[in-house]
Amino acid sequence: MHPPPRQVRYGSLDCIVVDGGSNPTIPVILCHGYGAPGHDLAALSLEWIDELAELAGSFRFVFPAAPHDLAELGMPDGRAWWPINMARLAEMAESRSFEELNQLHPPGLEDSRDLLCEAIRDVIDPLAGTRTPLVLGGFSQGAMLTMDAAIRGPLEPPVALLQFSGTLICRDVWDASAERLVTTSVFQSHGTRDPILPYANAEALRDLLMAHGVEVDFYRFDGPHTIDRGAVQRVTTILRRIAKLGQQCEPDQRPIQINESPAKPGAKCDE
Repeated sequence: MHPPPRQVRYGSLDCIVVDGGSNPTIPVILCHGYGAPGHDLAALSLEWIDELAELAGSFRFVFPAAPHDLAELGMPDGRAWWPINMARLAEMAESRSFEELNQLHPPGLEDSRDLLCEAIRDVIDPLAGTRTPLVLGGFSQGAMLTMDAAIRGPLEPPVALLQFSGTLICRDVWDASAERLVTTSVFQSHGTRDPILPYANAEALRDLLMAHGVEVDFYRFDGPHTIDRGAVQRVTTILRRIAKLGQQCEPDQRPIQINESPAKPGAKCDE
């Protein structure tokens, strides 16, 4: 039986919260994409809870609703982190104006980043404060927001950063600060037939991060602008590693490394 979702207001954002057990210690915060309702990604938590079995009890899944209401644009339940000119975005994708998209600094991004970081503080404080291993991520516009928050927000970088169908924006400032994520494990998934945010831009984001020594697990799939089954399964593996490492760490430690690779061997706790 799945735990019932509940509505909680963190900071200034209304959120759906699903606990994997009675005493969660690790927050997983996922932000939806443009035009979606606040609960859009919440069903993912139920899949992960099923797959993680007894390890699911470590997690609190939080799904914030974006601050902008799109009802006036004909989307009664739609929300946005900042306004998007969808016609112009389609033009850039069709004309392959990749660099224009990469250099974009969306008006409203900074305001939403501040709101998200305020909400994150409220989420982690009752758990273990800055010592808790935060998992942060999102889909599409939510992925862009969480990447920006992780790179130049005021909080500690997350242990894992999940980027579902995101893209590279704010190239100059992200490039200047990407080294901040050297202890973060980044997971990126992107469809090769994405008509909204071109696959090439996802590769550009991956390459920028890796140039700064950030470890990126890049998962490509043959599909459109979506989260495919393989991506969900890979995140299950990431969460399983974090939960197991969290059980090994002392109460005043936090996992700082979860992937196993030649570049970053093993997994360890903060010292």
